[in-house]
Amino acid sequence: MKIIPNKHIPLKGYKLLTVYPFLFTRRGVGYTADDLNHEEIHARQQKEMLLLFFYLWYLIEWLIRLIQYRNAHKAYRNISFEREAYAFQSDELYLIRRKKYSFINFL
Repeated sequence: MKIIPNKHIPLKGYKLLTVYPFLFTRRGVGYTADDLNHEEIHARQQKEMLLLFFYLWYLIEWLIRLIQYRNAHKAYRNISFEREAYAFQSDELYLIRRKKYSFINFL
């Protein structure tokens, strides 16, 4: 992925945002190897969902979770894509053994 440092994307409070094949990072905000691995998992999800469908699913699931939890941050953390990425962000070998559409296991 091509890393693009800038001052607007992602929104404040977030370090990184993947829009395959780009990784946006806020200038002056540090990130770890786990953060990068988390975003690599999202890149894989986006490739298999053909980017547009990934963001459509992401938005719909976030809205459902928002109704369910009545809290924007809890809704975000419980999106299946995020649950998979957070669960395996520390596992450097996860993408090697990951099966396609593994995020479905986190619905």
